[in-house]
Amino acid sequence: MLIVNAEIHSFKYGIINLGYVKISDGKIIKIGFMSEYKISNYMIDDKEVIDLCGKKLYAGFIDAHTHIGMFENGLTFEGDDGNEETDPCTPHLRAIDAINPMDKCFSEALDAGVTSVITGPGSANAIGGQLAAIKTMGRRIDNMIIKEPVAIKFALGENPKSVYHDKGETPITRMATTAIIREALHKAKRYLEEKEKFETNSEDFDEPEYDIKNEALIPLLKKEIPAHFHAHRADDIFTAIRIAKEFDLDYVIVHCTEGHLIADELAKENAKILSGPILCDRSKPELVNLNPSSTGIISKNGLKPALVTDHPVIPIQYLPLCAALAVREGLNEEEAIRAITVYPAQICGIDNRVGDIAEGLDADLCVFDKSPLDFTQKPVMVFCNGKKIRG
Repeated sequence: MLIVNAEIHSFKYGIINLGYVKISDGKIIKIGFMSEYKISNYMIDDKEVIDLCGKKLYAGFIDAHTHIGMFENGLTFEGDDGNEETDPCTPHLRAIDAINPMDKCFSEALDAGVTSVITGPGSANAIGGQLAAIKTMGRRIDNMIIKEPVAIKFALGENPKSVYHDKGETPITRMATTAIIREALHKAKRYLEEKEKFETNSEDFDEPEYDIKNEALIPLLKKEIPAHFHAHRADDIFTAIRIAKEFDLDYVIVHCTEGHLIADELAKENAKILSGPILCDRSKPELVNLNPSSTGIISKNGLKPALVTDHPVIPIQYLPLCAALAVREGLNEEEAIRAITVYPAQICGIDNRVGDIAEGLDADLCVFDKSPLDFTQKPVMVFCNGKKIRG
């Protein structure tokens, strides 16, 4: 496929006012100016040529914190597979075993230009399980995976407290939630040490008995994947940072609702932040300081937050609307586009596949007549893995 006469918005190459993108096997293999490309080359090997006539071409959008496919559209218990509320420590649960790609919300995501997502367990448990980075196009989850696991989900604050308080079980305090996390990480650390001793010297050391929870936490301890900490309140955000430092973990703060109150401290930590949802009500006490200007304030303190919907809290198709709202409330326009493309890709460690229009990346693209931050605009074309989905 060859896309020609496009206004290409690339973060690696800058804005190419009139350019072309060549695609092969679902990948971007060449980008350049139309002035460098001969008209006679358009039909090489009879490939499909799409003339955008000057329309704007952006990388496919990324929502870095959702529960899409885990809490299914229009269903209650029958389609609710996001929280295993029987054990507050479940790092061994894998999102891919619960995602239903047939959920209507996937097609709605694609129609809005959202081609990649991070999805997984909710925040009922102190340790919820393994998150997955997936494409929103597909019928079989195994063929949609970008990276799995992409992170381990942790939750601080009200949610674990509320779930287990109703059951009369632990944790019912922030102290207990944190203690459960610490205990699990200490056990996994010891388990890993025992495995490494056995692998180094199997004659003098016994192999530890297989433990699925500890096995799930090993990539985290090896810093192969980060911890994604659900944290709204400032004190919970600092607890997440404290735990991460204690166990030398890569970490990401998810939601960061009170981030605007502590933006200077977060800047000192060079924290990675998934900001949002910002287009919702204050549905519980720890959201009392929710402010749509938060992402802009965090950005102005030198950080690079990504915007998220927390779907189904905000329907995923409104991710660009969230970016537009953030701009209205003080976020720089270019940063807003980055916050739903390159920043979430970098934060989640999938920027080798998605997040920009650059050679070697997946051909996930969306086309607009005007800026995607214009509320009146919808994509006129969407491509995922080089396949035209819309338009």
